[in-house]
Amino acid sequence: MSADRREYTNDQKNAHYIGHVEIERSDGKIYADDVMMFGDENKTIATGNVLFAQGNNRLSAERAEFDTKTGLGTFFNAWGIASVQPPRQQARPGASIPQMTGQETNVYFFGDKIEKIGPKKYKITNGGFSTCVQPTPRWELHADTVTLNLDHYTLLRNAVFSVKGVPMLYTPFLYYPTKRENRATGFLIPTYGTSTIRGHSIHDAFFWAIDRSQDATFFHDWFSKTGQGVGSEYRYNMGAGADGSLRAYLLDQHETTYAQPGATPTLVPAQRSYEFRGGVNQVLPGNLRARARVDYFSSIQSNQTFNTNIYDISRNQRTVGGNVVGMWGSYSLNGTFDYTEYFSPYAKGSSVLSGTWPRLTLTRNERPILGSPLYFSLGTDVAHVLSNSKSTDANGVVTEFDRGLTRVDVAPQIRYPFKKWQWFTVNSTTGWRETYYTRSLEPTGDPAVPPSKPIDQGLHRPVFTVQSQMVGPVFNRIWDTPNNGYAEKFKHTIEPFLTVQWTAPVENFERIITFDGIDGYVGGAQYNYGLNNRFFAKRKLTPGAPAQASEFISVELTQSYYTDQRASQLDRQYSTGQISTAPTHFSPLSLSVRALPTNDINATVRAEFDAKYKELRTISAQGSYSWSMRVQTTAGWTKNAFIAELPGFNDPKFLTHYINTSTNVHTKDNRVGGIYSFNYDVLNTTMTNQRMSAFYNAQCCGIAFEYQIYNYGSNSYFTALPQDRRFFLSFTLAGLGNFSPMNGALGGVPR
Repeated sequence: MSADRREYTNDQKNAHYIGHVEIERSDGKIYADDVMMFGDENKTIATGNVLFAQGNNRLSAERAEFDTKTGLGTFFNAWGIASVQPPRQQARPGASIPQMTGQETNVYFFGDKIEKIGPKKYKITNGGFSTCVQPTPRWELHADTVTLNLDHYTLLRNAVFSVKGVPMLYTPFLYYPTKRENRATGFLIPTYGTSTIRGHSIHDAFFWAIDRSQDATFFHDWFSKTGQGVGSEYRYNMGAGADGSLRAYLLDQHETTYAQPGATPTLVPAQRSYEFRGGVNQVLPGNLRARARVDYFSSIQSNQTFNTNIYDISRNQRTVGGNVVGMWGSYSLNGTFDYTEYFSPYAKGSSVLSGTWPRLTLTRNERPILGSPLYFSLGTDVAHVLSNSKSTDANGVVTEFDRGLTRVDVAPQIRYPFKKWQWFTVNSTTGWRETYYTRSLEPTGDPAVPPSKPIDQGLHRPVFTVQSQMVGPVFNRIWDTPNNGYAEKFKHTIEPFLTVQWTAPVENFERIITFDGIDGYVGGAQYNYGLNNRFFAKRKLTPGAPAQASEFISVELTQSYYTDQRASQLDRQYSTGQISTAPTHFSPLSLSVRALPTNDINATVRAEFDAKYKELRTISAQGSYSWSMRVQTTAGWTKNAFIAELPGFNDPKFLTHYINTSTNVHTKDNRVGGIYSFNYDVLNTTMTNQRMSAFYNAQCCGIAFEYQIYNYGSNSYFTALPQDRRFFLSFTLAGLGNFSPMNGALGGVPR
């Protein structure tokens, strides 16, 4: 105890401290102008500029009464400030949220009476709190009764939420997490939205911090035009490669009518749809690892109209898959199941099913043969292959065509690598495949008419192949440029390459139902040739560090020649090779250019040219730029060209021409920023999608909004409206977590 002066009464049991009183306790310090201490009652009364300091926490009052032993008591006409840590932000599976820095969170609380009922627990009467410590708080919560448990939670009864002194919201009960570490269970701040299709919307969520390794979020969405939806997301991370997440959502839409100017109103019937997304990784005993993924929806129309992400909107396929992988010495085992259904955008009601359910692959990795330069490997593959196409005619009659079968494949291989010269290498392999199919195509009896009808008749197919991969001779040239501002040394490498593969004639090839590379052997020789140009620069990537050589430009030109023209329709190394075209001896000419002049800039261009008609088949370009982690921008361009004489490229409905870009600009601490992106259909001169979002994060609160326009084209499954305009608004209070709604709105926006 210390004071300017003191007086004692009641046989020295009571003490009166006057002027600059300071009381030091094990749990903090108390300052006041005047203090009366009653020894018989363990009671202390402090008046005049009372201040209780406990670590970084402060509590001030006009008068205070407290127990000398316990330190508990009551503060009158009081206010206080305490430091808390907000819960961890939430993100959609696979998405990342930039984190804000320097955003310390303090809780400012006040009341007519504040009772200290625990070490860090207070009961406030006719008061409230805010995380804004400015002289005029941007927001505050006022209530009849507040139970403030620092580092845990706050309970308010008859609470009023005010912004700049204006009442905005009343609730009879409110739970607000103020947990200092880890995450806190509680309701998250709702997000407001509106769209042309679904009307006004409110998106609510409840976050459950199960423990330090797992959590769950429960969602509820209300739409004024179409109904409501409920969903949940569960996440876990047990360490050691065991992690995963699963998201489920149910959308219940009632019957809705949409009116367009000058057109008859369109009635959209009621529909209930669901969606599952997620993935898991799990380490199993016995050197096994399991992975699984799901991206499944029940209604493609709901999928296109509900989601706000351009990828999800344009996604026409649903997938379920997983695998179990194990390795034991030179042997590896891979068990896989994969189910993928693709819905055609050009023929409504049509879909194609593919995958393997299941597939088991056992491989013996390469090992030298008796110490010789020869290497032996063995691969075995057993798969039940899914292949089913479904179409619906104008009368609603569904027709299915099943090409599925079971396939058993055994493939031993011997490889000889020639590595005597660094400038010229040759890898030669000899392989043998024995493949059995439980089904085959029924012969037509006419050599001019290829078979197309699958029948339940087995087929055995042996294949013998010899292949040599040659790289070189490799030419190098080096330039020393010590005075160059970009690099102190440059290097240019020219690498010609040639791969020659000869396959023995394959009998009954026309009867084989083809799915992947195992089935794509037609016999004859195939030559894959090309040229690689690589440019290296030795630069100081980090100031003060030694210079390092890195590739900054690469150019690759490649093409294939087939002695049997049918092989051109089965070569999967060319993107346009999957488009049904006439057989030809020459593949398209493929060009790939990649540039990385700095760590902040990269660009890639890929193109394929038709060898017969000397015209462009397809071209794509992507690039990105990043500046000091404050500006990130990406852009892309893709085009499929029109070739009048070439089947597959002479149908206008299969032509595409798109431009897309995205720019993210924000301050270093993510206090202020915005995102703009668009997708433009050049072929149809239509802006497919535009997205604009902005955010502002203050010390105690923040606001974010997103505006999006999406134009449905002729290939969309939703025809009631040509366009959907969407707007979303979210507030953030420090210490209270936020979330992105299940439809992906405000995804990637730091809040």
